[in-house]
Amino acid sequence: MNKPTSPAALRVIESDVCIVGNGAIAKTAALGLAQAGLSVTLLGPPLPPAPPASADPGWDARVYALNHTANRLLSSLKVWDALDHARVAPVDAMIVHGDGPQAGGLAFDAYGAHTGTLAWILEDRNLNQALDAALRFAQNVRIVTGRATGLLRAADSATVHLDDGGSIKAPLVVGADGAQSWVRGQCDIGLDYRSYAQCAVVSNFECEKPHHGAAYQWFTGTEGIVALLPLPGNKVSLVWSAPEALADTLRAESAQQIAERLAVFAHEKLGPLTPLQPELVRDFPLRLMRPHTMIAPRVALIGDAAHVVHPLAGHGMNLGFADVAQLVKTLSEREPQRGIGDDRVLARYERARKEDVLLMQLTTDGLARLFETDIEPLRVVRNLGLNLLDKLPVLKRRLISHAMGK
Repeated sequence: MNKPTSPAALRVIESDVCIVGNGAIAKTAALGLAQAGLSVTLLGPPLPPAPPASADPGWDARVYALNHTANRLLSSLKVWDALDHARVAPVDAMIVHGDGPQAGGLAFDAYGAHTGTLAWILEDRNLNQALDAALRFAQNVRIVTGRATGLLRAADSATVHLDDGGSIKAPLVVGADGAQSWVRGQCDIGLDYRSYAQCAVVSNFECEKPHHGAAYQWFTGTEGIVALLPLPGNKVSLVWSAPEALADTLRAESAQQIAERLAVFAHEKLGPLTPLQPELVRDFPLRLMRPHTMIAPRVALIGDAAHVVHPLAGHGMNLGFADVAQLVKTLSEREPQRGIGDDRVLARYERARKEDVLLMQLTTDGLARLFETDIEPLRVVRNLGLNLLDKLPVLKRRLISHAMGK
């Protein structure tokens, strides 16, 4: 059974891969690379104490819409079946509304996409608990708690120095440490950054009418983008990408006041909304981050360390899972004479991910820019575009197939 280890007692740890990060993408990468036969050291900060087992955790405000790529990867690692499926909601339809009096609309459903479900909504806590359970029994994975202080790269290996004097040496270091990636900073990788001047406000509600597995999204123009994602039962999770001034107002309001605001959009379809946990309203800033490269000598970046996109399509986490799947595939298919940290091998990983990442960046950024502009001619054009796309089934199927990761 894997338990967190203090590096001080081990001094120098050697493995094939050192992964820096303690989120879901880092944990999935550790499991995937270990399954491929590599020895892995997973480095993360000390974890906070777990809540008492008797405490009711409620519903996590942070949820993910996982696509088929994520499903296949987690299933191959025996993680999907370990989820608490009573807290997982399949998405059977996606209904998008435009803005203004001539609002356009666009609808996708699983039947039209020739699939059983479009995506799955699950909580961050549910996902991480299943990953932690898998890691406890994973072969070739060593979990180390500590803080990195330096990264030294040589011709044949890289060494991560730790704050207690210990170190981890490996032919490859994987940066899975989020948007403010320490690994990326150590490699002096340039970054294009732009704030959307928005915050994502998240909370959970119970709805009076059944949602029937439908995810709803409203492009409102001046009030940002409102998404209500299905949770099990008559419950929904809110992700409101609100302009900063509105986000400041929402931050000061109660969940009940936010529910009353949402009635303008959701009342017809879902009825009145009731907060599940009145005190649980969270928010986080939205930005576009484009590192100039996903690799450096002896280093590969995955997840938010490699790209941060607007959440309007719900695919930030899915991009990270696709990074993991591609990195495992690339390392597994390398020539016998090439090491896992070989420059050519890492370049193949970056090339394989470039198109998918760029397409998602351009799509989410383009939509965010298009729908934040409150100019009447542009509003008419974008609503006409939504209506036109809704009437082109072949193009709709191609778009939804790509979004699903099929």
